[in-house]
Amino acid sequence: MCYSEFGDIIKEIEKLDADVITFEATKSGLTLVSTLSQSNFKTQVGPGVYDIHSPRVPTSEEIFKALSGMLELLPKEKLWVNPDCGLKTRKEEEVIPSLKNMVRAAARMRSRLEK
Repeated sequence: MCYSEFGDIIKEIEKLDADVITFEATKSGLTLVSTLSQSNFKTQVGPGVYDIHSPRVPTSEEIFKALSGMLELLPKEKLWVNPDCGLKTRKEEEVIPSLKNMVRAAARMRSRLEK
């Protein structure tokens, strides 16, 4: 789900009975993560860890920091790692390194959480 006032409709979103819902989260400064936490959202979620509308490759450190912030508010069992929205606006030379950095950050976080 992209670009909405999710807080206004979060209870209705929960009623969709989905296993996982992905959300745009980085352009809004991750405020959605607070909304999900405060509303005790039950569905597993994938708040985007980087903005796909910016013509840049996010570093694995930047993505790791986003994950760290999300995990302060959401349990690790409910968090999925993905970019904001889709990747259709990006070129292959941006997508591949961005996704590699996302995988590196996720692996680093999983290693940290296993300790």
